[in-house]
Amino acid sequence: MRKPYIINSLEKVFSDEAPGGELQRFSLLKNETYSFQIVLECETDETPVSIGLPALSGGHIALYSAENVPIEMPARVKCRDDFLLRGGEVGEYPDVLRPCGTELILKGKGFHALWIDLVPDAGFSAGERELVFPVRVGGEEFSVCVAANVIDALLEDDGFVCTHWFHSDCLATRYGVEVFSEEYWRIVENYVRCAVQHGINMILTPLFTPPLDTEVGSERPTVQLVDVSRGEDGAWSFGFEKLGRWIDMCLAAGAKYFEMSHFFTQWGAEHAPKIIADGKRVFGWETKARGRNYRGFLTALAAELVPYLKKNGVAEKCFFHVSDEPGLGNLPYYKSNAAFLKKILPGFRFIDAMSDYTFFALRIAETPIPSIAAVDDFAGKVPELWCYYCCGPAGENYINRFIFYPSVRNRALGLAMYRYDCRGFLQWGYNFWNTALSRATVDPYQDTTAGGEFPAGDGFVVYPGDDGAPVPSLRFKVFRDGLTDFHALHTLERLAGREEAEKLVENIRFNEYPRTSTEFLALREKINEEIAKF
Repeated sequence: MRKPYIINSLEKVFSDEAPGGELQRFSLLKNETYSFQIVLECETDETPVSIGLPALSGGHIALYSAENVPIEMPARVKCRDDFLLRGGEVGEYPDVLRPCGTELILKGKGFHALWIDLVPDAGFSAGERELVFPVRVGGEEFSVCVAANVIDALLEDDGFVCTHWFHSDCLATRYGVEVFSEEYWRIVENYVRCAVQHGINMILTPLFTPPLDTEVGSERPTVQLVDVSRGEDGAWSFGFEKLGRWIDMCLAAGAKYFEMSHFFTQWGAEHAPKIIADGKRVFGWETKARGRNYRGFLTALAAELVPYLKKNGVAEKCFFHVSDEPGLGNLPYYKSNAAFLKKILPGFRFIDAMSDYTFFALRIAETPIPSIAAVDDFAGKVPELWCYYCCGPAGENYINRFIFYPSVRNRALGLAMYRYDCRGFLQWGYNFWNTALSRATVDPYQDTTAGGEFPAGDGFVVYPGDDGAPVPSLRFKVFRDGLTDFHALHTLERLAGREEAEKLVENIRFNEYPRTSTEFLALREKINEEIAKF
């Protein structure tokens, strides 16, 4: 049996291979969560393990056991390049981070990882400290340690906006609860809090059931927050009690912004989303987006929604959508609908994922969100640059968070976004536990590819846990750390100026970044060293 040892958070631990990336010391800022791993080798199928956690003044340590999930062939072949784990082959890959206690049973022979989150609070002080972890594996006792240097500086709150689309219908379906029951609200709040803890500060808010990833002619479970009624005279009226509860819940959980669900269907903006009034569906796939009835409905809604948002002090925190990922063939519909929404919702921000610069050049899109592969077409030309990725770009070593990608390929997003001065990021799948187009549900522990349609892990970064609690993925922790790198660079910018901070990432692109965990973390240590000078 190899003695337990500590490695960095950017190595993924497979049972049949001793991982590298040993970690002896690290630095962090005072309000930064820092992650690393303890590697254990087990010689039996079931090995009892205990670990002692060091006392941490001004913070706490969260402990997780890393578990594997399967990867299937259909998704792997869509993402061919030279920077994959194990060639992206079919197999079991580490991704689930199961919260655990200090006494546990590890199943299976070979190497295992315990994931450590060092979580500070307001009383976390600067200075050097040694973290010692007594470990017992089977009947043998060991001790592992790592040195931490806490720098007397704080991550900069730079106004960056980050969203992963929140699918509350998937929560209701998975846990078998009625939408808007008290149990539903409890579970939704658990998942919102987890999102915020990992850097998501804008929550997709379903004014109406979001018209996303839905097969034409079908529908997803209703999660509409706005109550709608129609009088005998045809006049619309609206109730915002559920919306108000959603907003209050998100703010209490630490969210800062609200991303109102799309007013038109995905990939074309040709139809209305499903809208329920007085218990019946009144708009949907049969509704023409530019029809008089639907536009009259939206006009009536805006007349009441805008004063409500202003009265409750969140109007400036709200972003609106027209339609997701329009192409040039959809330009007439998108242009007409965007102009209409801006007329009835003056002064609000509109954002949409789109990668053709034509939409901005024609002043149709106010804040386009291009794919990271198209960022160069927009950089320096738009007032505020955002970006997104989803199941693509595939190949060419582009950054993404697929399960079979090395973790540096996930974390590098923060460096690249700083290099391009991005002000927002969007990803479509926080907890999408369906097949493509929501034809059926999936168990993400068994199917990581949405029925073989998406690269493994594209649709979610959390797993459904017991009692309505989310189980984070390893990828979500690493994504959070990438955001931390981004904010650390903004801290350096505040202290030394943009030019000094940019020097450290001048060679970074969305498909060019440090390839090894050692090289990557050395760059982050350099950022911290520069911060410490001030």
